[in-house]
Parts: sequence; structure tokens; C-alpha cells
Amino acid sequence: MNVPGPRQISPHAARLRRDMTDAERMLWSILRNRQLDGFKFRRQATIDPFVVDFLCVEAALAVELDGGQHDEDRDRRRAAYLEARGLHILRFWNHDVVENIEGVADAIRSALSKKKTLTQPSPAKAREG
Repeated sequence: MNVPGPRQISPHAARLRRDMTDAERMLWSILRNRQLDGFKFRRQATIDPFVVDFLCVEAALAVELDGGQHDEDRDRRRAAYLEARGLHILRFWNHDVVENIEGVADAIRSALSKKKTLTQPSPAKAREG
């Protein structure tokens, strides 16, 4: 998987970071700083020609939020490309995040717990920022 380093960010991803939706901000508030079961997430991570909303490298998990500009055919092709590179993708509608953030967090926790047995974050890493 071609995952960016901490300083590699495309101009498109940088713009997406600046212009996060309300739903992205809400979800980022619970994913950032290893708050969700100690796993580190990146936001607007560039993977080859694509940018994923949230990425947990250690669990090979991408979390995508869909709003009004959703294109199912494009998303299917994009998902196939990313899955072929070893990523598992979770998709949520923006309104699911806004109306049921705990349910979304539980679904992400469930996906992470399936990976946890193989990629348990160390206690030292959980304290890193």
C-alpha cells in the first residue's frame, strides 16, 4: 500500500482538510489523537491517485463519508482499486454521522477490533501524539 508520509499531502487533500464538512469535523473529533481504541487516524490521506477521508494505516482501514455529491459508480471503481491494495473501506452517509455519531463510532470500533488481534497498538504508541 502506498501510504503517504507525514509531510506528503497533495494540494487536493490540503484543500479538503481546510474545507471539511460538519460531518467530517464531528467524526475527526473522535478519531484524532488515538481517541478511538488507541488507533491513529490520518485525515484526507492521499493513496496513489485518491484521497480518503480518514485512514488508519495500522489497521488498513479507510473511513469514507458520503454527502450529496455521491457517485456510486465512481465510488465502486475507487473502492475496488483501494481494496486491491489491501484496504478495508467503511462508508457512511454524512447524516448518519450527524444523527448517530455513537453508532458510527461503534461500527468503526468493530472493524478495528477485527484487525486488533493482528495489529494491536503498543501502549507506548498510544501515548504518542
